[in-house]
Amino acid sequence: MFNQLGVIGCGLMGGSFALALKRAGLVKRVIGYSKSPSTTERARQLGVIDQAAESALLAVSGSDVVLIAVPVSATESTFKAIRHLVEPGVLFMDVGSTKRDVVDAARRVLKERVPSFVPAHPIAGKEVAGITHADATLYSGRQVILTPLPQTTPELVQKATDCWAAIGAQVLRMTPENHDAAFAAVSHLPHMLAFAYFNSVARQPAGRDFLSLAGPGFRDFTRIAASDPTVWRDILMSNREEILKQSQRFRHTLDAMEHVIKTGNAEALEDLIRKASEARAGWQMGSGKPGSNR
Repeated sequence: MFNQLGVIGCGLMGGSFALALKRAGLVKRVIGYSKSPSTTERARQLGVIDQAAESALLAVSGSDVVLIAVPVSATESTFKAIRHLVEPGVLFMDVGSTKRDVVDAARRVLKERVPSFVPAHPIAGKEVAGITHADATLYSGRQVILTPLPQTTPELVQKATDCWAAIGAQVLRMTPENHDAAFAAVSHLPHMLAFAYFNSVARQPAGRDFLSLAGPGFRDFTRIAASDPTVWRDILMSNREEILKQSQRFRHTLDAMEHVIKTGNAEALEDLIRKASEARAGWQMGSGKPGSNR
């Protein structure tokens, strides 16, 4: 049980975390801060937070757990705003989709206070953003990746693990480097491809006509292209090194498929399709490998 949760960034992720802790009876009081006072006021009206803070620092004051739910590009400035109240024993977490840049910012700004910070990435979200879409069940049944630093206080890592598990999440641990490499492959590149592909269709002279004929396959394939532009701009830029590595791998695979089509090699094309189809059929979300029931 926490006495007070401080939420910095009262949007979908921060608001959902607050609601989840409230529903689970894990927090007595929630205080929230957002750059926009109207957002914070809306969060209070919806019962997501109990009190609005006038600054990020005031959201930290008196809190024994703090969630930083801001765009990854704003993480460093947030650390600078709160560092004087980053005290031992208080659990600080973020929800950023990239981790190496967040960890580097924590080291630069928090310095000797960095042991209080447990970097976290919940694998959850919606195509819609904002406090009005906050959902107490958002993290239930989802994975949360923790990427603690070597100097992170072990007791706080365990407290973070217990906190996420108590609201229904499956908690895993990785290094920041492995995290960013993995999510460049399975999250960041797919978003980039969805944005590029939808643009390539919509911007054709007959794009509007083509879109009018699109069915469920197109809908499902392009669903993530409706994601928040600002959030994904920051993610793609902050993890660009790993994303570009994955983009090159994808480009080679696409080139191979184009080559067999150009040369009329139907047998080779079918083989490439079959390999993907069989692997996808055996894959389960959250499993360690295709066909795993872990």
